[in-house]
Amino acid sequence: MSGDERTLVDAAGDFRYAVRDGEPVAEPRWRSCRVVVTDARLVLATDGGKQAIPHSNVVLVDDGDLPNGVDVAGATPLRVGDAVVAVDADVDDFAREYCRAALHGEVILVRHPAVVGGVVQDETGWRKARFRLDDGDVALAFSGGESTRFAVDDVGTVETGQRSVMDAVRTVLEVEHTDADDRSVETHFSGLDRHTAALEMLLDRVVEDRGGDYELSETESQVLMALYSGVSPFEMSDFVGIPVDEVEEIYRKLLEVGAVDEVRTRTEVTLNAQGRNMASEAMNEE
Repeated sequence: MSGDERTLVDAAGDFRYAVRDGEPVAEPRWRSCRVVVTDARLVLATDGGKQAIPHSNVVLVDDGDLPNGVDVAGATPLRVGDAVVAVDADVDDFAREYCRAALHGEVILVRHPAVVGGVVQDETGWRKARFRLDDGDVALAFSGGESTRFAVDDVGTVETGQRSVMDAVRTVLEVEHTDADDRSVETHFSGLDRHTAALEMLLDRVVEDRGGDYELSETESQVLMALYSGVSPFEMSDFVGIPVDEVEEIYRKLLEVGAVDEVRTRTEVTLNAQGRNMASEAMNEE
């Protein structure tokens, strides 16, 4: 391990091969190991030796993309060539920690800002940026000294699709969040498959961990969509066509479910990441 290599995870764990040579393993056997994840590689160390796998050789696999009959029993599946190894470690969220490590210091493709307040920024092109996840913030460093950052917990929605990027069809992640001026913006990410797979899993887990099982009423949906569209909380009663006290009751309910943040007492609130996600889903259902 080189002197400038940074260890991010060092814990007891288990692993097993779920797929070898492209074929499911008939009777996969768990092996106890020490799981070490650095910013350069994954190391699985047993009494019989160790396997050191560079992140550049690894692609995260969604459970739904595994061959029929393959069950990783809640572990994190990693594709290495034509094999899939399932890894479990004694940490709170190994998949998230591995994504963080696999992306640490990597150069990826970024469009920022791609969308501001719902308006596509046609003049914004794709650029290379060095990615870091520092203290819960996504930090992007562009050439020339320009940089930007946003809180991971402020991500509202993550949409994935295939787009033309620099004359090649690539996976693109469209990530909605707020900027330093509290505007709803989108940053688009692309690059190698291993980069987009790790980033998608990382951000999807952030959104999922916030929950979102609350069922909005029709009026609550209208209020959320109005806030998402930029309607002032003070204008909500007239805009939606309901009494002020009913608006304030809806605000109280949305505060309880974590969809808005209170700005000051009584009538002013601001939509947060969870609320923007809920509003986006409500719009899609319209």
